[in-house]
Amino acid sequence: MDRRKEYKTIIKQLLLDYAQIKPANGDIETEVIFDEDREQFLLLNIGWDGKRRVHSTTFHIDIIHDKVWLQHNATDIEIAEELVEAGIPREQIVLGFVLPQSRKLTKYGY
Repeated sequence: MDRRKEYKTIIKQLLLDYAQIKPANGDIETEVIFDEDREQFLLLNIGWDGKRRVHSTTFHIDIIHDKVWLQHNATDIEIAEELVEAGIPREQIVLGFVLPQSRKLTKYGY
């Protein structure tokens, strides 16, 4: 299996696993969105918590130039470490939410 296809499979399974966890508050649904052509993957929460509308991105992951870019993580879960444990090499993961000049200080790619 080529690297990009393997990365897509890992990312999709990880997000599908997290989509099974129902938010603790409100009437909120979890949605996964996969755009395989553009290599973009999202986990969203949508619904109502009392009178407050909820529409938020939990995880946003892209594949750009053969690297997995973690664009957004709205949790305290170390999703990058879970990607490593699932088989994606640490140097192939970029923390997109970290300042570009600071990425070399992380334990991931840049």
